[in-house]
Amino acid sequence: MANIVGEKLINFEVYAENLRQLGLADVELPTLEALSESIKGAGIAGELDSPTVGHYGPMSTTLKWRVTEDGALKLTAPKVHALELRGAIQRFNAATGAFDVLPVKIVMRVIPKSAPLGTMAPAAAMEPSMEFSLRYLKVFLAGRAKVEIDPLNFVCVIDGVDYLATTRSALGL
Repeated sequence: MANIVGEKLINFEVYAENLRQLGLADVELPTLEALSESIKGAGIAGELDSPTVGHYGPMSTTLKWRVTEDGALKLTAPKVHALELRGAIQRFNAATGAFDVLPVKIVMRVIPKSAPLGTMAPAAAMEPSMEFSLRYLKVFLAGRAKVEIDPLNFVCVIDGVDYLATTRSALGL
């Protein structure tokens, strides 16, 4: 059996509305934090934190640019934007000593929340950034969907399992 070690993200590109965004960006990806409630009472020795299946707290993502770019500024429009991050993960096969590349793609539908325009100083990066509220998230590895979160349509699919299918059925959706 091969011992495959995921080493690093080689590089990635940012696309918006299916067009490549020109400019250098770093991206802070969203955190998936389940909504939960403490449960205590008869029959429980203490308290439990009970996550609600398929329900997550607000998700956000931040793009940090080196300088102000025309394409990036278009993302400040108060509407839903389709973002896509396409990357290449470097992996090492310890058994063969060979490297390979695992494609990763992250699809998001976002609405802008804030857009600090950065700073202006001679011979320095401006470092504008944009924070977005996520309405939809889908993560692909090697072309296979691994995570899909769509709160408005009661979708929570993780590794091929639809965790909200029975909830949608119970709600008549």
